[in-house]
Amino acid sequence: MKAVMLRQFGEPNVLEVADVEPPRPQTGEVLIDVIAAGLNRADVQQRKGVYPPPPGASEYPGLEVSGRIVDGSGSAFQPGDPVVALLSGGGYAGQVVVPAGQVLPVPDGVDLVAAAGLPEIAATVYSNLVLTAGLSSGETLLIHGASGGIGTMAIQFARALGARTIVTAGTPEKLDYARSLGAEICVNYREQDFVAEVGAATGGRGANVILDVVGAKYLSRNVEALATGGRLVIIGLQGGAKAELNLGALMAKRASVAGTTLRSRPVEEKSAIMAGVREHVWPLISNGSIAVPIDRTFPLTDVVHAHEYFDSGQHTGKVLLTL
Repeated sequence: MKAVMLRQFGEPNVLEVADVEPPRPQTGEVLIDVIAAGLNRADVQQRKGVYPPPPGASEYPGLEVSGRIVDGSGSAFQPGDPVVALLSGGGYAGQVVVPAGQVLPVPDGVDLVAAAGLPEIAATVYSNLVLTAGLSSGETLLIHGASGGIGTMAIQFARALGARTIVTAGTPEKLDYARSLGAEICVNYREQDFVAEVGAATGGRGANVILDVVGAKYLSRNVEALATGGRLVIIGLQGGAKAELNLGALMAKRASVAGTTLRSRPVEEKSAIMAGVREHVWPLISNGSIAVPIDRTFPLTDVVHAHEYFDSGQHTGKVLLTL
């Protein structure tokens, strides 16, 4: 089968498509013929050598796929079933093996290629907004990085929960896109102070929940933007990993800071998250409350250009690789 190899770390041109042996499922795993794979920032970080796969995971990049079951032994799936899967690695390939609990049927009404853009963002958004932050109807959510895959899913999911959304992005076009998905307050972080804008939008109360992909660069300002009892959830480190935290400010607001990752969680936790996604997110996709945010697709053989496009920051929504 074809798979994308990383023989060294660096810019997109280090990615190489090669012929490799297909994987073999072990007990509790299913084998999937891949139709499409999602491109995520974690893949870029792996390409650069700063985010290696967890022990035992495939060395090929790729954390989510759509495709058809080849071997579903020991699971509820049958050969030919259209599915999506959340992976620890290996998605940039013709076939993948994955624990059965991390595989879901494609939501009703969703194209099989487009479905590849769902597992990672749906699991990330559901686990962080519901399981970690406990976002509820009537609360205010601040989302940094509103135009990427996670941001676009978070806007729609929060709206479906009945929460109010404030978002940040760096261009008017990206803010317009976020607004079209249901964002109520759109902040250009290059021109506006998001702390001031959150304060103005909430009557000085602040955001109940902040979903942050920036990390260190925004830490102190995020705490400033939190409401009393607010929850800051950090899921990315685009702005660095180390910063000072004013614990007095955090304590005065009775606020909390959580840092989470999805890739390194045990199979049991991922399976529980995916079960929650099927119960709480899939119906919203099937009834049209949440749209699948696809920007562009590239053939797997054009993976270098796909990563160049992703690195440019031009995309709004998901970038996919097709086989």
